[in-house]
Amino acid sequence: MPSRARPSSPLRSLVRSALRLPAGIAVVAALLLGVAALPISGLSDDAPAPAGDPAPQVVMSTSLGDITLELDRARAPATVENFLGYVDDGFYDGTLFHRVIEGFMVQGGGFSDDFMKRPTRAPVRNEADNGLSNRRLTIAMARTSDPHSATAQFFINHVDNGNLDHTARNSRGWGYTVFGRVIEGSEVVDAIAEVPTGAAGPFRSDVPRDAVIIESVTRIGGEQATLAGADDKPAADTE
Repeated sequence: MPSRARPSSPLRSLVRSALRLPAGIAVVAALLLGVAALPISGLSDDAPAPAGDPAPQVVMSTSLGDITLELDRARAPATVENFLGYVDDGFYDGTLFHRVIEGFMVQGGGFSDDFMKRPTRAPVRNEADNGLSNRRLTIAMARTSDPHSATAQFFINHVDNGNLDHTARNSRGWGYTVFGRVIEGSEVVDAIAEVPTGAAGPFRSDVPRDAVIIESVTRIGGEQATLAGADDKPAADTE
């Protein structure tokens, strides 16, 4: 049977000495009160809170309507901070959905309405190994053939695209980082996916004949992003 822990040797000696004094009881009480008043590590009310809302939301206002997105900061922290950095800078305002393929995805966030590519920050690391799948109405980062080349461009999956998911930590298997999902405005995503497309600007195909413009992307709530960082395309290169 386990026994109760005994006082440490120095404290036991001090208690015995105190009990030999006329005011021994009072001294022991004072010692015990002093010990009880010591702070307990790890139980402070001032413990730091988690960094930011774990599921921040943004509204993407387009020329065909609004899309509300919920982002997954817990599963894709670097990608979410990168995206929110561009949101807070107003980077996406006035950009195009420049690549639209019905039954696949709609891609935007990199080109102005005159097809000028906007300058971006450094790429963000690929977080496609986070367990999130490229299912219908999820938002993911577009990129080039380099797995870690994403900067600002994103795409919203029009259907389930499991072939874009992470399978291995190599150039063929890294996949495309999912970092959120559409929670309102699925009909807008469908409307974008269904627009007639063709050649325009530097692209030979898949560009909406009538421009679909991202008018603004704004946060719902007040927190501000703190990190920077994401770019280019789910299957085709739009450099």
